[in-house]
Amino acid sequence: MKIDILTLFPEMFEGVFNNSILKKAQEAGTFQPEFINFRNYTLNKHKKVDDYPYGGGAGMVLTPQPIFDAVEDITKNTGNKPRIILMCPQGETHTQEKALELAEEDHLIFICGHYEGYDERIRQHLVTDEISIGDYVLTGGELGAMVVIDSVVRLLPGVLGNEESAPEDSFSHGLLEHPHYTRPADFRGMKVPEVLLSGNHGKIDEWRKQQSLLRTFERRKDLLDEYQLSKQEKEWLKNQKDT
Repeated sequence: MKIDILTLFPEMFEGVFNNSILKKAQEAGTFQPEFINFRNYTLNKHKKVDDYPYGGGAGMVLTPQPIFDAVEDITKNTGNKPRIILMCPQGETHTQEKALELAEEDHLIFICGHYEGYDERIRQHLVTDEISIGDYVLTGGELGAMVVIDSVVRLLPGVLGNEESAPEDSFSHGLLEHPHYTRPADFRGMKVPEVLLSGNHGKIDEWRKQQSLLRTFERRKDLLDEYQLSKQEKEWLKNQKDT
């Protein structure tokens, strides 16, 4: 996967992209990031990429010309039109489902803004997706882009090593992930559930599914609105409500 990131602060990505899973994915050739400072595309003699909003108001707005020119330069020799993602608090909230969708693409372009916002023509005539990572406002789109890219890259084949890791993550199947335990089996009197020590994989799988459902019920009931409960799961929830 090729990922181009339009940003005024490319150095912000160095720590995140040069460590852990993202670093390994680059070394394996699974994904190729490129950072484009769109200030280099401005035709303004003072290298400005923002201006005052028409109609007045606080703050500065990113002008369309540098961003349009940067995207056109990136895509001029590509056969397929890439997904062009605007990081924006007005966008759709990012989800695991969206990450899975984007992981199917060969080429993504992220636009990271600053200041008061974007010229509306960027939204209307350039981007394919607008994404937010939550109902709050950040200084710029870089941190949000890092979050989205990390969630996408870890889904690419071979990135996690264990192919079972991603499908078991929270939200991947509509529920929160089940609890995890490791050695020692008894830590300061706090013991690992016996079922996990039993070696009975059928019982372990059933316990994990039950715990996943109950944890979702306790912490994120809203997720169950879209989840199709099985007969067994309905029984687990009924027992939970009766206790």
